[in-house]
Order: sequence, then structure tokens, then C-alpha cells
Amino acid sequence: MKVVVTDYIEADMNWEAEALQKEGIDFEVCQLKFRPEEEVLEKVRDADVIVVNMVKFPESLISRLEKCKLIIRHGIGYDNVDVEACTRHGIQFAYQPDYCQIDVAEHAISLLFACARKGYQSRKTLDESSAAGEWDFSDQFPIYRMEGKTLGVLGVGRIGSHVVRKMQSFGFRIIGCDPYLSEKRKAAMQGIEWVDKETLFRESDLITVHTPLKEDTHHIVNAETLSLMKPTACVVNTSRGGMVDADALADALRNKKIAAAGIDVYDVEPPPPDFVLFGLDNIVLTPHIGWASEEAGWEIRKSILDDILAGCAGRDARCVVNKIRR
Repeated sequence: MKVVVTDYIEADMNWEAEALQKEGIDFEVCQLKFRPEEEVLEKVRDADVIVVNMVKFPESLISRLEKCKLIIRHGIGYDNVDVEACTRHGIQFAYQPDYCQIDVAEHAISLLFACARKGYQSRKTLDESSAAGEWDFSDQFPIYRMEGKTLGVLGVGRIGSHVVRKMQSFGFRIIGCDPYLSEKRKAAMQGIEWVDKETLFRESDLITVHTPLKEDTHHIVNAETLSLMKPTACVVNTSRGGMVDADALADALRNKKIAAAGIDVYDVEPPPPDFVLFGLDNIVLTPHIGWASEEAGWEIRKSILDDILAGCAGRDARCVVNKIRR
């Protein structure tokens, strides 16, 4: 059996290599992110199991895999893999939906607080006051107390529900919108009001986005939805870059149509030097780091190793997206 990793974010894959060597499994590790499709194909053509992080797997690549029975996505989202093509070609596709849920929720909350408390402005205020020898807080105001305000959670699945649970103790009114969530699941969640998308954008003081990237969620934060928001409101995105129309957000921030934003994910990663959100003074930008913690790093490595061993033994992976069974 041959296992190929197309790209990875760990410092090394020695732990996995040692474990798979004991099982007699051929293991090859590559860094093929941004490499041409033909180069990727050359490495994975004869693999039985493929582990992919950010490399794109379209139909044109999947259709030319000779032996593959399982593709494993290193992460939660999987918009870089054509799952329907996997199904057509008899390849099981699995992902890690419970990976870093707590960590992304915590990061989203940190961005919400940074926006609400104007953390993006605080160091500038400190440096200028230090240079002047006296405090000048004029650029910090207005600051609003968060308790009693309305938090809008757009997408209340695995990560969004963690945000709700953690934020309930802060005294927010919490409203949620999630058309994919069953009525039974909604009814079981305490302390959240269910509203439509327009109401969420209109009534929220703080909005955090946690929806999967699909055709109907692409650019869900756009000129129209931003125009519904209060001029004192903030929006945070830690899900997928495609959720936010960056040009529309830049316009809203530049013209003070909304107060602030916190962004951890981008359409192009890393964003180019001329990225439209760079240089704005009312935004917190982080380098797609919401997933990161030592605990999450080891959890996903162990889960993926279990999936590899299952695939090599002819068993189903743990979290299968399509209907292919081994």
C-alpha cells in the first residue's frame, strides 16, 4: 500500500512515517501547494491513499488516479476537492470535521473582542501618548459596552455552537441564522433566537461567520448585507475567505458604514501585498491561524493516521463525506 501526503503544515511528518513503517506501508511526503497539476499527478498517480491539505483536486486530476481508494482532507473545509468527482471514480472522501472547533471558536471570539474594544487602535494610541507625554484617547472613542448587545452567529454548526456556548455568559442577546440546521437541533439549543439572514445583519452589534463555503454562501457578506448593518457594528470571519466580498468590506470600512472587522481567512492565501483590506485602520487581520493550537495539531494527526490505517485495511474512514463504502 502506498500513501502520499501532497502538502502539510506540520514541522515534519516523522511521527506518521514511523507509525506507518511499522505497518509496512510505503509513505511519501511532498510539499506540492501551488505546483502545477501535472507535477501533483506525477506524485500521486499510483497512491492508494492520498492526504491533502490545500492542493486542489479537480476532476481532471482525480480522473487520472490509477489506484486511489481514499482521499483524506487535512482540515474541516473541503472546497479544494471535487467530492462529486471522487464519487464518480469510486474514491471515498473523508475529512476532519471535529478538528480545531474550539480553537476557531476561541479565535473568532478574540477577534470580536478586539473589534468591540478597538484593539486595532490601542497600540497607536499608546505610542502617540507616550511620545507626547500625556494621554490622548480621542481616537479610541466611541467604545460601547458589550454586555446587553446583540451577537449574530451566521452558521451555528460545530464551531458556531461553540461560540454561542462560550459567549452566553457575557450577557449578549444571541441571534442565529442557519438554514442547514434541523428544527430539532435548533429547538435543543438554549439561549439563542432564530432569525433570517437579513434580520441578523440588521439587528446585530457583532456578527461572526461560521458557514461552509457553498454556492449560496459565497460572498454572503457583501455590499447588500453590509448596508443592512448598524454603523457601530462589527463583522468577523474565521470560516472561509470566500464568505466575504473583500472589496465591499473595504468600502464599508473606509466609509464608516460599519465600525470594524476581524478577518482570519482570505480568497487568496496568503493575500497579495496590494490586498484591498491592507492599510485600513479599523480592521484586525490575522494570518489564517484560527485553527492553531498544540492540542488541535496532535488531535488531527492522530485522526488522520487512524483514517490512513483504515483505508489501507479496506475499512471506512472515520468521517466520510460521499457514499462510497470500502
